[in-house]
Amino acid sequence: MAEVLTTTLVEFWKVLCIMAPYLLFGFLMAGVLSVLISPEFVETHLGGAGLLPVAKASLFGVPLPLCSCSVIPVSASLRNHGASRGATTAFLLSTPQTGVDSILVTYGLLGPVFAIFRPIAAFLTGLIGGALVDVFVTEGKADEKETDGRERGCCAEEEGGRIRRAMEYGFITLPREIGPDLLVGLAIAGLISVLVPQDTLGRLLGGGIGTMILMMLFGIPIYVCASASVPIAAALIAKGVSPGAALVFLVTGPATNAAAIITIRKIMGWRTLVIYLLTVAGTALAWGLLLDRIFTLDVVPSVPHIHEMAPGWFNIACALALLGILGLAVWKRFSSPAPAPPPDAPETVTLAIKGMTCDHCAETVRRALLGCKGVTSAVVNHKAGQAIVGGEAFDADSLRRAVEQAGYKVKGT
Repeated sequence: MAEVLTTTLVEFWKVLCIMAPYLLFGFLMAGVLSVLISPEFVETHLGGAGLLPVAKASLFGVPLPLCSCSVIPVSASLRNHGASRGATTAFLLSTPQTGVDSILVTYGLLGPVFAIFRPIAAFLTGLIGGALVDVFVTEGKADEKETDGRERGCCAEEEGGRIRRAMEYGFITLPREIGPDLLVGLAIAGLISVLVPQDTLGRLLGGGIGTMILMMLFGIPIYVCASASVPIAAALIAKGVSPGAALVFLVTGPATNAAAIITIRKIMGWRTLVIYLLTVAGTALAWGLLLDRIFTLDVVPSVPHIHEMAPGWFNIACALALLGILGLAVWKRFSSPAPAPPPDAPETVTLAIKGMTCDHCAETVRRALLGCKGVTSAVVNHKAGQAIVGGEAFDADSLRRAVEQAGYKVKGT
């Protein structure tokens, strides 16, 4: 038992070191998005029903160098800015499968056919999954209007203030929300690494639907980023695995992992998660069979060679930084006392608010209230379902409208 625990912790650390640079980059991008992309822009291009927002989100995600870990906070930011469930799902599906860096690596290791086929498959996977979510998952009222509650006229905000808000959103607000689930997912990933033999995938030689299904079953729960998966696929092809079977691993490995699965369930719901996983599995098999068919035309991949990854010291530094950020976020989430009323405010009013379920909801409402004329302070507690507003000569109706525009409802109105 002690040996299993020790090995699990070692694997936990290994996976954390691999994930950390990408996840930190994702947090940074989420913070930048929170100040650069307005809710109106996202609602216009990625909000609402229909195929066009889904197609835009899927196409937008193809070139971004985000893996299945770093895409989580970015997609959460898009969702919180008003992107529809379908568009968010499309972004979650297409983005981690490929990126500018992985496309170049794919061309160098696997040849032009793989390099062209892989981003096309990623785009179509996102398009299919997003369309299915739009058809089978109904948006709720709060989901349709959820925003980050930023005050209007933020474009005139000083640069220092925008940078501060980006860092606060990316490295405090989002980690506080998804940190516990990510840590649980990392622990599960460590257990999987211990329970699955090291050389199992290497023994899965040949092609056909049976081998592809086995590749899919191994690829879905484990963590591997889009670029790091290419050398593995090249080595498998060199040992006799068919290009289609290797592609199944290239799709399912980067698109899913234990941490992503848990977090997607949290921010998108069970029904969306089921559609997400079924889309990944179904399209991976379809693209694998199609690619094997293409390679019967005597198009062969290039000879594999070793791909140099980031230096070990950089991954360790990122892992330590990530542990600090997630640890602080978890501690603040579960140990912080209930907020106290704002001190020294000439006037205060307490609002009972329905629909808040998390810290991000509370932050959304707080920012919305601070944007109202006469408000100097706002303390919001989502557990108690209330907001204590302080200021002078503010209008109660404007407070109610601000809360409702943020996607929530004031009780008694």
